[in-house]
Amino acid sequence: MDRRLFSPGLLAVHLLVTVLAVVFVRLGLWQLDRLEERRLENTVGEQRYSAEPVDFDVLLSQAGADLDSLLYRRAVFTGRFDPANEVLIRSQVYRGTAGFHVITPLVGEDGTAVLVNRGWVPLALDQVPVAEAAPPEGLVTVEGWVHPTQVRQGLGPVDPPEGRLTALSRVDIARIQAQVPYELAPVYLVLIGDQDNELPVPVKPPTFDDEGPHLGYAIQWFSFALIGVIGYGFLLRRRLSG
Repeated sequence: MDRRLFSPGLLAVHLLVTVLAVVFVRLGLWQLDRLEERRLENTVGEQRYSAEPVDFDVLLSQAGADLDSLLYRRAVFTGRFDPANEVLIRSQVYRGTAGFHVITPLVGEDGTAVLVNRGWVPLALDQVPVAEAAPPEGLVTVEGWVHPTQVRQGLGPVDPPEGRLTALSRVDIARIQAQVPYELAPVYLVLIGDQDNELPVPVKPPTFDDEGPHLGYAIQWFSFALIGVIGYGFLLRRRLSG
């Protein structure tokens, strides 16, 4: 074996290449772990959404404090819509057109209420209640899928903490609670309906086939490790044979 391979300078380079290769492989394995987590989330979400709808109050009582376990569960709730306390959620897009999501409280017979995302309206309909997309009057039973309250992500916009708001950046149940006279459920419903030309246009149902970029990233990291090791081997060969 060529003793030049063990010179102090090359040993340092050997170590550096080895460390980088190990790091790249570990990053690839981490992405594969994330892929499995994503697949598990998709499976759980699909099972929840495909389950039979349950009475909203029953579903809420069964979940207890674990509200995240309700995500994508379908539920039914009976009450009367209160468009006077409707709010709009900004930055919502439908078929390439910007608009709002209309969030309307549905008040039950016991006086408690659940927020319902009734769907999308264009930007021109920026006054609440949205007369062009009014909810049905009287006692109604709606079916929707459950979503936890939305929270600010990273450097996302901040809604004013006080005052009556007609448009918000997200479905912040605690913020909306501050401006309605009845108790709101800690989660809200996204209305299930046919996507036709009537307003509001219901939100598309969730899909569970998106595995994200994790497999591509894993292949990328493994490729970096392989290219680095093979490339370094060629460089060593050329140097020692020169």
